[in-house]
Amino acid sequence: MSAMYELIVPCFFGCESTASFELKRLGAEDLRVTDGRLTFRGGAEMIAAANLNLRTVERVMLLLANYKAETFDDLFDGVYAIPWEELLPADAAFPVKGSSLNSKLSSVPACQSIIKKAVVKRLMQGHKTSTLPETGSVYRVQFLLRKDQCEIMLDTSGEGLHKRGYRRNAMEAPLRETLAATIADLGRVRRDSLVEDPFCGSGTLVIEAAQKAMNIAPGLQRRFAAEHYSFVPQQVWADQRRKALEEIKQDAAFEGFGYDVDPAAVELAKANARLAGVDKRCHFEVADVANFAPRAEAIVLTNPPYGERMSTIEGAARLAQTFGRQMEAHPCAGVYVITADMEFEAHYDRRATKRRKMYNGMIPCQVYMYYSAPGAKTARPMAKEGFDGRRSHPHSQGGAPEKKG
Repeated sequence: MSAMYELIVPCFFGCESTASFELKRLGAEDLRVTDGRLTFRGGAEMIAAANLNLRTVERVMLLLANYKAETFDDLFDGVYAIPWEELLPADAAFPVKGSSLNSKLSSVPACQSIIKKAVVKRLMQGHKTSTLPETGSVYRVQFLLRKDQCEIMLDTSGEGLHKRGYRRNAMEAPLRETLAATIADLGRVRRDSLVEDPFCGSGTLVIEAAQKAMNIAPGLQRRFAAEHYSFVPQQVWADQRRKALEEIKQDAAFEGFGYDVDPAAVELAKANARLAGVDKRCHFEVADVANFAPRAEAIVLTNPPYGERMSTIEGAARLAQTFGRQMEAHPCAGVYVITADMEFEAHYDRRATKRRKMYNGMIPCQVYMYYSAPGAKTARPMAKEGFDGRRSHPHSQGGAPEKKG
């Protein structure tokens, strides 16, 4: 049996319950949930599986030590006690990064220097060498000081897990993929769901919903730091990638539609969907929210323009009002809106069934959840055929519409 490790996955506030469900499904042991992070235990297989499959967390960290550090001697001794020689080869490169909050050791550069010295001393002794060339694989050492409590970790992900590999570019103020995946979960997107987004931007919400519906692991198109770690065998990564590929639901009946007034955004969304492997299920068109008419069975997931994406707050308010009128006229199965506009309910002219506070990066947001729109009793006629034989949507408009607001 492989060694068991203590693992930490940070996430944005509001994503914890979805991340917890994901981890339970992967078989994580001793799972504990706190604000903005989850901790659990697992072997090398879990390091690979978590990086490849988790949709809603930011990275996977391996916890090496957790101790009180009020002085530089405390800090040094705690790091030196870690058996680094069992984790890092003699040629490993090991940059040190971290943060300090409400701690006596407040200088981050000083803490970096002390930690580096402690790792160097331990590696030299453990590998019985006087030189550490740091020409080999990179092992990213992270420290976190909070109220004099120090955590020493190895970052197994490298780039944040929100970087799936399909979004080469994005429009202004993009929604993080990890948040989009959380919203798809809140919206109860399933294998046969129909998802629509009237403000699709670069397509992230529709694409993440499609990948969730088809059970496409979000990490299949990228690489991770721990793929070069000597204590995580290459065969483990190969096995987990093969398993993820076998579990894709190619027969899922999911379909997604995204609309935007910006032709450049629509082209970008189409390109991103191709890279994500969901372009046959995701359709993007130039269209105005004033013409938005979702089908009765649709789940609407959206991030209306606000802040950086709008020149004025008044313009954002008018868009929300128009959106609200369209949803009143065309009720559907559910509406899930993430926005930094704290007056959204007033502009939309309807109080949400439920709200959840979240952060998009450092921006505080709310997810406004409308489980069903008023009057959603009778379905409208099915759309005509389109999209090369696939069903199209009554909202589709020929040519670019007039911009509003």
